[in-house]
Formats: sequence, C-alpha cells, structure tokens
Amino acid sequence: MAGPANEVDGLGRCQGGKGLEFLQPTSLTEALELKAAHPGAVPLAGGTDLMVDLNFDRLRPEAMLDLTRIDELKQWWPHDDLIRLGAGVSYTRLVSEIGEYLPGLAIASRTIGSPQIRNRATVGGNLGTSSPAGDALPPLLAAGAEIEVASAGSSRRMPFRDFMIGPKKNALAPEELIVAVHIPKARGPQQFSKIGTRNAMVISVASFALAIDAGTRAISCAIGSAGPVILEAPEADEFIESSLEESGAWDARSRIDNSVLQRFGELVAQGARPITDVRGTKAYRQHALAVIAARTLTWAWDDYMASA
Repeated sequence: MAGPANEVDGLGRCQGGKGLEFLQPTSLTEALELKAAHPGAVPLAGGTDLMVDLNFDRLRPEAMLDLTRIDELKQWWPHDDLIRLGAGVSYTRLVSEIGEYLPGLAIASRTIGSPQIRNRATVGGNLGTSSPAGDALPPLLAAGAEIEVASAGSSRRMPFRDFMIGPKKNALAPEELIVAVHIPKARGPQQFSKIGTRNAMVISVASFALAIDAGTRAISCAIGSAGPVILEAPEADEFIESSLEESGAWDARSRIDNSVLQRFGELVAQGARPITDVRGTKAYRQHALAVIAARTLTWAWDDYMASA
C-alpha cells in the first residue's frame, strides 16, 4: 500500500509507492468516475470481509476504492411504501433506526458478528460479497427487495433474486457500484433464524427468513447457507398460504396445527440445495432447515395473532 510520502491528487487518488492504488472519493459522482477509470478497483466500506481476504492473501486488487467519505451512501429514508437504504448504512444503525420498518432485516442484523463488526459492516458489503451465508441476505429476498446499482453513465434496479448469480458472484458490471437497497416496509410480522456451531459471532450452517403480508395474506420464505445463492421456497409458500386459508386461520388468528408446521418445514428443506462442507453435512442442513423453518413460522404467526 502507498507509503507516508504519498500525495492525494484532485481525483482522490493516492499517488506513489509500489503497492496498490488507494482511491478516496468524497462524492458518489466522483466514486463512479473513479470506478469507470479503474474497473478492477475493489470497493471498501466496512472492510469486515475485504480485510480478511487481504490479510490471508486471497485477494490482491490493483486498486481499492474507499467509500467511507461518501455521505449519500450512509443515508436512508422512506419513499412511499419503501425504505431506500443506502449501501453504507451500518448494521448497528439499521437495528436502532430502521427496525420498526424492516423487522426481519433488523433481527438478522443483530446476529451478525460482534458489536464492533456491526458498527462497521454494511448491507452493501454483504451484497457485494454475495456469500450464500450472508445473514442479511435472506430477509432481503423474503421482503422483495430491489438492488440499486450505478455507473458513471447510468443507474438501474433489479430484484434481489436476479442480483446473486452464484457463490460470491453477482450481476454487477465491472464499472458499477451498489448504491442502495429498496425494501418494502413490513406489512406484517417478519422473522429470521439461523443455526451455527455456537450462539453468536458464527457463520451460518443454515439460515431462514420469513415475511408475512397481512394485507394480501401472502407468506414469503428465503433460505440461506444451503445453496449456491439465497433460495426461495415457492412450494412451501403456496402450501402454508392455502393451509391457512382453508383452515380459516387468517380470520380467526388461530394457531397453526403441528402437522401443518411439520409439512411446511419439510417443503422448505426440499427447496434447499445444500452441500457437505467443514461446517455441516448436506443431511444436517436439510434437517436443520426443516426445524428452524417451522420454528420461525411459529414465531411470526404468534406475532400475527397478537396483533389483532
């Protein structure tokens, strides 16, 4: 990395030295211009994933693009029935400031790392890493989020389901940056759960998010850490929606029968595409998903019954 004798030019570039180039824009426009000029530059916000890769020599980029000075990326605001969440908003702020609008994402954010990590890590970083084990990602899919990306010449939005295309791979073009996430405000209870080798500060062996839309009587599920991307579970969604309708539970706000919960969990597990790795076997992940899916639905439905 550039040494102490380096100087910063008018474009926010750290000059000199024989290491990587360190780019420090102070506005989004400047950041996009620098990204266009340096498509191989790796964005740096919280750095909680990036610095690990650098320390273990898994990554040696030609340049790093420091986004920490760009205030626009650190803002969030409501827009109609959506929350526009800047890519640089930390998990600590998400929990303390936005939990009432996005409870599922707030619950997941509380499980991410330590308080120190949550103070630094961002939703944009989780998206950029695109790991199937990213805990913030299942709630985004369950809530129907859209990802806003931009380049120096344009911007576009895409559904979350189109953003991740493989393990640690996404649909970003080389000259694009993640700018924000557009997430519908919760229209009913939302929940998240995960299982790991310990209770906290652990990578998920399997995770599950669920969102209830009380207005449309719809339930949306998302599976994490059990496939190449975050997965939907449409058969489980359709089964539980029809079961609740047929039993009259939506109107009566009555409890869900245990047999229905068990079948829902089985359908979630069937929708997963897990592998066996150092954190767990394929069979264990499927079993765990069946259990936590039924449990998570129970928590969310308890909230729905209490909201009468």
